[in-house]
Amino acid sequence: MKDFIIHDNWKVIEDQYHPEWNEISESLMSLGNGRMGGRANFEEKFSGKTLQGNYVAGVYYPDKTRVGWWKNGYPDYFAKVLNGANWIGIDITVGEEELDLAECEVLDFHRELDMKEGHLVRRFTAKLPSGKIVEVKSQRFMSIVDSETGAIRYSVKAVNFQDKVTIKPYVDFDVMNKDTNYDEKFWNEVEKEVSNGEGFITAETRKTLFHVTTGMKYQIFIDGEKQSFKADLEERVKYISNITSFDIKEGQTITIEKIGVNLSSEYAEKSDLVDQAKVFLNKAFEKGFDQMLDEHKKAWEVKWETSDIIIEGDAAAQQGIRFNIFQLNQTYTGEDPRLNIGPKGFTGEKYGGSTYWDTEAYCLPFYLATAPEEISKNLLLYRYKHLDRAIENAKKLGFKNGAALYPMVTMNGEECHNEWEITFEEIHRNGAIAFAIYEYIRYTNDFEYLAPYGFEVLLGISRFWTQRVNWSNYQNKYVMLGVTGPNEYENNVDNNYHTNRLAQWTLQYTREAVAYLKENHAAEYASLKEKWNFNEEEEVSKWTHIIDNMYFPYDETRQIFLQQDNFLNKEIIPTAEMGAENRPINQKWSWDRILRSCYIKQADTLQSLYLFEDDFDVETIKRHFDFYEPITVHESSLSPCIHNILASKIGNQEKAYEMYLRTARLDLDDYNNDTEDGLHITSMGGTWMGFVMGFGGFRARNNRLILNPFLPKEWKGYSFKVNFRGAHLKVQTTHDHTIIENISDVACDLTVFDKEYTLAANDTIKL
Repeated sequence: MKDFIIHDNWKVIEDQYHPEWNEISESLMSLGNGRMGGRANFEEKFSGKTLQGNYVAGVYYPDKTRVGWWKNGYPDYFAKVLNGANWIGIDITVGEEELDLAECEVLDFHRELDMKEGHLVRRFTAKLPSGKIVEVKSQRFMSIVDSETGAIRYSVKAVNFQDKVTIKPYVDFDVMNKDTNYDEKFWNEVEKEVSNGEGFITAETRKTLFHVTTGMKYQIFIDGEKQSFKADLEERVKYISNITSFDIKEGQTITIEKIGVNLSSEYAEKSDLVDQAKVFLNKAFEKGFDQMLDEHKKAWEVKWETSDIIIEGDAAAQQGIRFNIFQLNQTYTGEDPRLNIGPKGFTGEKYGGSTYWDTEAYCLPFYLATAPEEISKNLLLYRYKHLDRAIENAKKLGFKNGAALYPMVTMNGEECHNEWEITFEEIHRNGAIAFAIYEYIRYTNDFEYLAPYGFEVLLGISRFWTQRVNWSNYQNKYVMLGVTGPNEYENNVDNNYHTNRLAQWTLQYTREAVAYLKENHAAEYASLKEKWNFNEEEEVSKWTHIIDNMYFPYDETRQIFLQQDNFLNKEIIPTAEMGAENRPINQKWSWDRILRSCYIKQADTLQSLYLFEDDFDVETIKRHFDFYEPITVHESSLSPCIHNILASKIGNQEKAYEMYLRTARLDLDDYNNDTEDGLHITSMGGTWMGFVMGFGGFRARNNRLILNPFLPKEWKGYSFKVNFRGAHLKVQTTHDHTIIENISDVACDLTVFDKEYTLAANDTIKL
């Protein structure tokens, strides 16, 4: 755990130079706008510890799978989100000395991410080896108004010298991925051009043949006065730059304003890509840095109006929740159903930047409650459009008759994850996708989504579960063998409770969907039966038999469902009895030792109790929580939020607060020693869930919103906002009262502390 980020309500602040932690700061202060983004790398040359990263949404490379022993069914490749062109680069030379903080004496340093306004500022004073001192200030943002562009303002002040200062803005497409399997470069140059004050490079991805044009255009000022210049032009493979020099007097400041553009062939024809990139770049350049920034700030103001959470009396908690909301909002805008939410967003390469089940399980609730309905619907349509690929994935493993297995990791619907125990055993992801359909409909009341989109996906998943279970004569039940649950510290187990429960529930929900379609969309249902060769009587009968006869491991003594058949064969030792030197176990222990231990990476059986809480009384949930949480090491970013919610449910407020801080500040404090690889974007949706569903007791049930708020003793008060079927509510809680304000023209039915209300449009209740 690190503690070098200053606590602030609206900013992420690093107030000293920490070269050993620079990659962590680069992750924390990453910027994005849904279409492109990048890490908080320095604009000037830096030879110290850094992970250079700029990313363009939807562009990837199928890096050939690298394994020691090939197994039938392995995906051919692992999809890599590509490190794109470095467009932010501005090399600075003073006299003959290149500015490089790794080679200078850093006299002071300050870097901050302004989450309220969405921009990054860095200031430092450095003494060059010659003794010359420079003061530098940079400001950068990725425009959420002109989403193809970003802007930089970079100033250098000559503190104690008079000399020539050379500025070299550039675009460099000669980049690599840190996580490449074979140390390959993934881009081939298509064309480039460079002229005085601007330049463009178009490159093509190998294999997938995406084209991306990246360009720059800039202007230079001395003490605020715009300069005319004639740059020396530089070209080499996948690289262009301008080189300009100015004689600077002591005390003068030279400033470059650089606008960058990234445009991919997903949004323009390849033949027209350069011309379109020029249009976008010129439009932004004509606005200028100040106007672009002003529009950008106003757009962020709108985002915060609907999604902000306010905590009074705890700067660490306040910074944590806003950091999570900020990163979610700049990663995914929901405007393009071809895009999804990568686990690292625009902050790093790890996990391939692809789509995981995390989206459905942890991100969908945030967008349902804080964004327009179509954004959540686009997340579901993303999976619907990949249904044919999910069927292909299942067929490769021997499934038939339209059975669908959605991928563990994907860019285009095809499985591209290559760890056997996860790719082919962690099949609970299918259930998460089915549950997302149910959750979307429950929240929005958009039952029309079932015809045809939802039903087709549910049918494919149900056919998979029907074939994946088998009848056990020994148990006289249906069992599920050889799986890995959410707890990846157990592999190839039998009858993981969460997997079996999701399979049973999916079959039940699909059966209900059939009944709904027959009654409400008879003609379309008949068409769907024909399209999918659906033998209703035979298949529904099979589903019913599985539903009624699914096996769940259970311990009568403890009266709890077991995580898997043999869980109690393990030695149960609480994590509190482990020495600190053993943590995190995934970095300190052998895999063999982990697999034989009782320790749980993330909520597993408890994940089901969270999803299906209405099926259990509070005492049952408490028994399970009190058994499983003490042996959970929370080494998955997806774990603390679920425990936060369940701890709140059972009244364990101290544990709820502990788990909230852990999920909210997971990256800010580098709990798991992995923030340098990028942020845990999808778990940030879980942070929002932990706050609103945990402390707020927020649920949507039976066409009503349910609220059971409580206030942690560490706080003075809090407020959050949610949307529900056209109503927009603000919930404020203190130690004395709760106020619920309807700031919309739509009435809303509420249940608060088990009492029912109808909150009229633009009305308020105080409890």
